[in-house]
Amino acid sequence: MPSFVLVHGAWHGGWCWVRVARLLRDAAHEVYTPTLTGLGERAHLAGPEVDLETHVHDVVGVLEAEELRNVILVGHSYAGLVITGAAARAANRLSHLVYLDAFVPEAGRALLDYLGARAEAIRESARTVGDGWRVPPYPPERYGVTSQRDRDWLQRRLVPQPLKSFEQPLTAGGGEKLKRAYLYCSSPAMGAFDQFAERLREDRKWLYHELKTGHDAMVTAPGEVAKFLLGLAK
Repeated sequence: MPSFVLVHGAWHGGWCWVRVARLLRDAAHEVYTPTLTGLGERAHLAGPEVDLETHVHDVVGVLEAEELRNVILVGHSYAGLVITGAAARAANRLSHLVYLDAFVPEAGRALLDYLGARAEAIRESARTVGDGWRVPPYPPERYGVTSQRDRDWLQRRLVPQPLKSFEQPLTAGGGEKLKRAYLYCSSPAMGAFDQFAERLREDRKWLYHELKTGHDAMVTAPGEVAKFLLGLAK
């Protein structure tokens, strides 16, 4: 039976998967929700040196330390870069790559390379309110979270993201020989991920699925996300 490793996006932590993880565990799967260095409960490890490579090592470390095989590796948002980097180093441990409203990067490109004019706004926010190296989180409503209770939950937990993780290019892409799926969150669409949805919607090498919810689907539509993932496991 496949195991799941669920990797959160920028500003979040492993905590954001709690609802999806519960549903997957109820179906008797092993589930891991690592928190990337400098985020979530590991925010005390944040520093200017934390970069994309750090986060790739975090995920590969989980795969190796837990001696996992036949893993469905899921990356949300920024973590599309992380899981792609992890697949380049540990493809033999994986069965699927799942991009949940995530960046699908090419080797040699960084997250900011996909944001156009918005990239400078992110750098500016780090300069003006983040001591030059931290990017403050977006407010919860930017992630399509409509429930006030959930907004409050996110507001208490979101932390700044080390800028270098957005600026460092992916050193090597991976996963082309694995089964790959893209889940696009369309209501409301965040905007940055339309480019990947348009490219992959008709690509027969990918399984494409649309979720009628906002960007943080693991919060707003955990049942739908879990159902899709369990379908892959079968």
